Amino acid sequence: MNNEMQCTGVTRRQFLKYVGVGSGMVAGMIALDACGVQPTQADGRSTFPHASSTGKVHVYTLNPAPTQLLVGGHLVSTWAYNGGLPGPEIRVNVGDTLRATVNNHVSEGTTIHWHGVPIVNAMDGVDGVTQPAINPGHTFTYHFVVPSAGTYFYHSHVGLQLDRGLYGPFIVEDPKETKNYDQDVVLLLDDWLDGVPGGPGNPSAALKQLIAGGDNMSGMNGMGGMGGSMAMQVPPDLLYPLYLINGKASDHPFTINVRKGHRIRVRFINASAATIYHLALNGHRMTVTHTDGQPVEPVDVDTIRIGMGERYDVLVTANNPGVWQLAAQVEGAKNMTRALFRYQESTATPPPADFLPPELQRNMLTYAMLQAAPGTSTPPTGQPDQTLPIQLSGGMGQYVWKINDQVFSQADQIALQKDRLVQFQFSNQSMMPHPMHLHGHFFQVENGTGRGPIKDTVLVDPMQKVNITWVSDNPGVWAFHCHNAYHQAAGMMRVIKIR
Repeated sequence: MNNEMQCTGVTRRQFLKYVGVGSGMVAGMIALDACGVQPTQADGRSTFPHASSTGKVHVYTLNPAPTQLLVGGHLVSTWAYNGGLPGPEIRVNVGDTLRATVNNHVSEGTTIHWHGVPIVNAMDGVDGVTQPAINPGHTFTYHFVVPSAGTYFYHSHVGLQLDRGLYGPFIVEDPKETKNYDQDVVLLLDDWLDGVPGGPGNPSAALKQLIAGGDNMSGMNGMGGMGGSMAMQVPPDLLYPLYLINGKASDHPFTINVRKGHRIRVRFINASAATIYHLALNGHRMTVTHTDGQPVEPVDVDTIRIGMGERYDVLVTANNPGVWQLAAQVEGAKNMTRALFRYQESTATPPPADFLPPELQRNMLTYAMLQAAPGTSTPPTGQPDQTLPIQLSGGMGQYVWKINDQVFSQADQIALQKDRLVQFQFSNQSMMPHPMHLHGHFFQVENGTGRGPIKDTVLVDPMQKVNITWVSDNPGVWAFHCHNAYHQAAGMMRVIKIR
């Protein structure tokens, strides 16, 4: 059965299927109108990217289906798009039209969310918010004009399906951009447990253990030897048996082959369900040029901290021949994964799989170091029309995560008028970091410079405060949640209604 575009209300009953955990915490919605209208620039305050249509249409077919994959030496039974991990790269130009048909071959309903792309509401792909899930054996076609260049990704937005491998890169290029690089490399980071022996076995079982156990499943191993602030020493909710870059573990790492003198654009995408990483390339510095797809003033760093759902684009100058470790260390633990940065014709021996570059202990990127690039659309300055305190709370003991003391199943909508300047004041009252993701909009992170970066996902550290400012210029009903998939499943999500 094919549904070209469904614009229907979604009832509470339809949403009662989130991950099959009978806690009542991860289900529930009131009926919502899934049909948004195309945003307009009615009062000149809109920051919504309005790209003129090029008339070019890209047609993709994505088939989520059961499959067997060799992951880190284990033959695992899992789900994947078109039989691969990650799913196929989608690459278009800004202003092009994407038509992506999803044929659901898995045993649960599914959707695709176009993470970070501010598109019309009905195409956002959130089960129970913008559409009912695509039932098994059914088909749905997403179609929209791509409004903004940048590094994005697509993934299922049903339950914990992201943690089963249903994700892939979505790259939007701007033909007008000056390409000051010779090579473009996309690296997707992932934490993996599905089908691997010695652990929960699958994401739903992991969530059940977290809810029932009360103990941090990562234990406290990995705390020793960690530098940095206390926030960066907090162990993750889960320590996974495997960590991957482009579907490959450290034993057979993904390899980037480069030529001396070339400049490489590396697009880091953290598609992990529950892991923050520290990234460093041995023997080289990285120049950060974009965050969450949006340009920033270039800044040179040794290490990048990247939360779930975040993306960073960097430039690397290949000026130091050899075979070098690009390390992704799990925050709060000793676990890591890697890719190799190999110069052509180099005969050097690759470093050991567990080698941690000394750059990991050097200059780490922070939000305070980032400024939106000149010409970037930013929210207007001045007093916000509406200021909303957003308190984040919860804990590992009962494994309940809340926004303003409400779990999602009991939460009120956040109602906003269109084209208002809105400030969210995050206050993290928990001892875990939360990468907070806003659908359908970009926002500006306030960092004291007046030119804070434009993002769609922001890390709010334990017992810390972060303010963001944005314009409610894209009408519809939008998800707003922690991008730790397990925190989201255990309550840390809200719906924003803009009319």
